[in-house]
Amino acid sequence: MLEVRTATAADRRDVVRVMQAAFDDDPVMRWLVPETRSLGPLFAVHARWVHEAPGSTDIALLDGEPVGAAFWDPPGYRPPARRQVASILFYARALRRNLGRGVTLENLMHQARPDEEFWYLAGIGAVRRGEGIGTALLRHRLDLVTGPAYLESSKRANIPLYERFGFELRTSLRVPDGPELWPMWREV
Repeated sequence: MLEVRTATAADRRDVVRVMQAAFDDDPVMRWLVPETRSLGPLFAVHARWVHEAPGSTDIALLDGEPVGAAFWDPPGYRPPARRQVASILFYARALRRNLGRGVTLENLMHQARPDEEFWYLAGIGAVRRGEGIGTALLRHRLDLVTGPAYLESSKRANIPLYERFGFELRTSLRVPDGPELWPMWREV
């Protein structure tokens, strides 16, 4: 049976492991971290330092086994300055020589984001596709929140999933010498 719930600090390793597996073939993640290296350190930074707003990470369990996860940032959320500064060292370790790419990507995404406040879907992934895990994760959080939501899809193939939940495609973003992203907005 598939269960989706808000993740706890005790779930952090499972969330990182799920996201690492789910994004292993993702063009944006692999532009940042070569296929010869693990995505685990990058997702560990996300889970511990950046997308760690209390009660905003979800985990999907299939018969008790972690199979999906989602990072959400509440409207107006920014990690405290000390956490942002501390995260730089961990990002540098995770990205190594591609830290500049990470900065370029983050700047591009930040500039494209709407000015108003919104729920930000920073990442959603499932270790098995086509089983409704992503749908269950989206439904769980979107049923809990009010107000608009925003995301940048790193795979064109995922756009129909988001559209089923009312997200509308905006102008795509092209990373200089890198992959394309598809920003999407959901007005509620």
